[in-house]
Amino acid sequence: MFGLTSTIVKKNERAVMTRNGDFERILTPGKYRVFGGLDTIAFEAFALEQPLFNSPLTEYLLANEPAAVASAFVRVELTDRQAALHFENGVLVEILPPATRRLYWKGLIDVTVEIIDLDAGVQLSPNLVGRLTQTQLRQRAVVGMAGVLQVTVPEYNVGVLTVDGRVQSLLSAGSYAFWRFSRMVAVEIVDLRLQTMEVSGQEILTADKVALRLNLSASYRFSDVQTAFAKLAKPTEQLYRELQFGLRAAVGTRTLDQLLENKSVIDEVVVKFAREKLDGFGLELTSVGVKDIILPGEMKAILAQVVEAEKAAQANVIRRREETAASRSLLNTAKVMEDNPVALRLKELETLERVAERIDKISVFGGLDSVLNALSKQK
Repeated sequence: MFGLTSTIVKKNERAVMTRNGDFERILTPGKYRVFGGLDTIAFEAFALEQPLFNSPLTEYLLANEPAAVASAFVRVELTDRQAALHFENGVLVEILPPATRRLYWKGLIDVTVEIIDLDAGVQLSPNLVGRLTQTQLRQRAVVGMAGVLQVTVPEYNVGVLTVDGRVQSLLSAGSYAFWRFSRMVAVEIVDLRLQTMEVSGQEILTADKVALRLNLSASYRFSDVQTAFAKLAKPTEQLYRELQFGLRAAVGTRTLDQLLENKSVIDEVVVKFAREKLDGFGLELTSVGVKDIILPGEMKAILAQVVEAEKAAQANVIRRREETAASRSLLNTAKVMEDNPVALRLKELETLERVAERIDKISVFGGLDSVLNALSKQK
């Protein structure tokens, strides 16, 4: 029929009727026939399974149709200092950021919105933290979690909470969550136990211009975490730099021979240097040790030759000393025999005994004197 437009709105739907593109009214379930005459009548149906009213008419309805909004929608209008928790049938499904303006259909799904005042504090309540933790186990993820910083501080650690670049507090072991909206929030986990730092591959020139490559290992702990992070932007990076500078101070002022003769001098100088620089910054340096001193290839060959020459010289000295001692002993023995015939006779008998040990049978002619005069015959 001319000028008549009809539609059917199902029970799980709502519809928006427009006349010539302008909002006319909201239609509840039922059959409708509208006489439009020369006007253009249109109907747009919305399924209530998707409660969000996603339409260009949202802002118009919020500003100009309060009665229609109150009857058909759950209204959400947040300021720039507010966030909200969006629940559907009692289940948290979304975190709404500040300045959000939305409409949700009433009817099929029970939509509730809990408004949060961001000026009341940066930290979420323990109850809400627990609810957010539980949502991670669901198949349907919570939308808008980027607006919340979730942190778990392990045992034997503390968390350093920083808001807009300022250290706010220390967090003990546990689970926490913080609003990220309108602020910069960060938590750095700090281990309170003894920790190890490796300073590897440091190439340094000695006082006699020999390039060395050193690897250093240090043990440290935080003595005052809040002081460390209040005075230093990156405490561990500062410790690393001071160890580097201490290593250069120890190696660059000494020759290669001095370093090789007393390797512990490097540890002593680095510990003293770093402790003086870190005094009052909440860091405790417990020990430092040089793990490796790596020489250039050509320097290794030269040192090997030097060591070989030194050992050879030491061996010659020992050999000459033993030869001298043996000669002196023979000379003393000869002097004793010269002045004492009995001693000479005993020496002769000792020699004969050693000779007899090596033969099976001896025939002697002419008496013992003949034997001593080399007249014996071996069979």
